[in-house]
Amino acid sequence: MTPVFRLCDEYITRWAALDPVAAGMRGISEGSTGGAHPPGKIVFGAATDYSPEGHAARAELAAATLAELDRTDETSEADRLAAGYLRERLEAELAWHQAEEPLRQLSTPFGRVNGIRDSVDLLPRDNDDDWRNIAARMRATPQMFRSWRSSLDAGLAAGLPAARRQALEGAIQAERYVGTHDALVASYGDGPLAAELAEAAAQANRGFAEIARYLREEYAPRATPADGVGADRYAIGARLSLGADVDLAEAYEWGWAELERIEAEMAAEAAEVRPGATVPEATAILDETEFVDGEDAYLAWLQDRHDQAVERLNGVHFDIPGPLRTIEAVLARGSTSGAAYYTPPSEDLSRPGRTWWPLSGRSRFATWSELSTVFHEGVPGHHLQNGAARVAGDRLSRFAKSTFVSGHGEGWALYAERLADELGWFEEPGTRLGMLGGSAIRAARVVIDIGVHLDLPLPDGSRWTFDKAAEVLRERGRAEPYRVHAEIVRYFGWPGQAIAYKLGERAWLAAREEARRRPGFDLKSWHTAALGLGPIGLRGLADALRRIGQ
Repeated sequence: MTPVFRLCDEYITRWAALDPVAAGMRGISEGSTGGAHPPGKIVFGAATDYSPEGHAARAELAAATLAELDRTDETSEADRLAAGYLRERLEAELAWHQAEEPLRQLSTPFGRVNGIRDSVDLLPRDNDDDWRNIAARMRATPQMFRSWRSSLDAGLAAGLPAARRQALEGAIQAERYVGTHDALVASYGDGPLAAELAEAAAQANRGFAEIARYLREEYAPRATPADGVGADRYAIGARLSLGADVDLAEAYEWGWAELERIEAEMAAEAAEVRPGATVPEATAILDETEFVDGEDAYLAWLQDRHDQAVERLNGVHFDIPGPLRTIEAVLARGSTSGAAYYTPPSEDLSRPGRTWWPLSGRSRFATWSELSTVFHEGVPGHHLQNGAARVAGDRLSRFAKSTFVSGHGEGWALYAERLADELGWFEEPGTRLGMLGGSAIRAARVVIDIGVHLDLPLPDGSRWTFDKAAEVLRERGRAEPYRVHAEIVRYFGWPGQAIAYKLGERAWLAAREEARRRPGFDLKSWHTAALGLGPIGLRGLADALRRIGQ
C-alpha cells in the first residue's frame, strides 16, 4: 500500500469512528482495509455526535488529513487520482464547515431525520450480536437528536437560522417515523432479545416524537422565513455536490434551453401513445393501462426489472462481477422523499446494493413512468457504478470506494437512463415517454434550484416562490403529483444538489463524444475504464476520462 493509499485508508477509519451513522449508510466495516473481513461489523459505534464539538472533530480530521497529504509523495497514476480526489473532497467539506453550515444543517426529506431512521434498517441482522447493535442504535436515537439540537440552538444563538419550512417539514417527517421500527422488532420474533428490542424501539419512538415537537414548537418560530440561501452559500453547496465551481448564470440559461428541448421530444413521443395526443392526454392513457396494483405486485415488478437489466447487460455491454449481479428492491415504508434512492453494498459485499422505493400513499403504481428509475438506481446506474468501485481491489483507494460526489454519480445514473434508451430498452408502452419525463424533471431542477437560491427571474420576469417552483416542476417538468411537494422541499433545503444530475450528465456525454472521435473507440471498453477510475469531481472528470487509453 502506497503512502497516499494508506492515508486514504486511515482517513476513512477515523472518519467512520466519528460518524458511524454515515459510515453504516456507506457500508463501511469496522477493522477493514478494503479487503475481506467478517460480516456483521458495519458500524464503529451506536451514535454519531451531531453537536458543535462533533462537527469540529470531523473538520479537524479533514484539515489534518489535507496537511498530511501535502507532505505525501505520489508515486503512480493511481496515487495521483487518489490524492486528487481526496484533496478536492476534503477542501469542499472544509469550506462547508468554515461557513458554519453544520449549525443550520436542517433539510428534508433527505437529512438528519431520515438518515438516523434509515441507518437502523441498514444494519445486519444475521445473529443476536447484530440485533444487539440494532437495539443500541435505536436506543441512541434520542441522544443523537439531542446532539443535533445543540448545534441548531448554537446556530440560532449565532444568528444562523435554517429555513422555517425545513423545520416544519422535518417535524412532519419525524412524526411519521414514530412506530416505523416496530415491524423490524416484530421480525426478530420471541428470541432472548425481544424485550430489549421492544424497549429500544420505544426509546427511538420517543426520540422522533421529541425532535418533532422541538422543530415545530421551538425552532420553527425562530427560523428564517426565507427559503433561498443566496449566492455565497449556494456556491459552497454546489461545490460540495459537483466537485467543481460552475458558471451558475450559464447553467441557469442552459437549463431552460434543455427543458424546452426535452418538451419537444416528449410531444413527439406522446403521439406514439396515441396519434395526436398531447403529453397530458398520453399520460392519462398510460396511467389507466400501464400499472400494477398493490405493494406486493409493485415490489415483484421492481425486482423483476432489476434482474432483467442485469441479465441483459452482463457480458454484452458490461462485465458485471458475480457479487454485483444481485440488487435488492425495498419498499421504503414511511419515507417522505417521494423519489427512489440507492444504498451501496457493504465493503465486504455481505450487504447487497439496495434500491428504496417510497410508497407515498399509493396503492396503484404507474410502471410506465418508473422503468427509467430502475436503470438509474440499479444497473447500469448507481449500483453498477458503486459496485465497480467496491470490487476494484488495489486500483482504488478506500476513500474512493467509500465516498460519493453527486455530480459524478448522479450524472452517471442519468447518463445510464439515456444509455438504456440508446440500447432500445424502453420497449413497453409509454416507457420512453416516462424516461423523457424523468429527464424533464432533472432539467426543471436546474432552473428551480439555481433560480430560487440566487433569486433569478424566470423568463417572463416573474420571481420564484414555493408555489411557482411547484408549478414549473408539475407543468414543465411533468412530475407526478405525488412527488411535487416533496421534491420542492428537497431543493429548497439542499442547495446545489439538484443541479448535479443534468450538469453531471452533460459532463459525461461531452466526455463520451470526445472519446468517440478517437480511433479505435469501443463503448464497452470505455465504460469499463471510466467506471474503473472511481468517483471524480466534475472539475477533473474530463481530464481523467481523456487519459483513458493514452
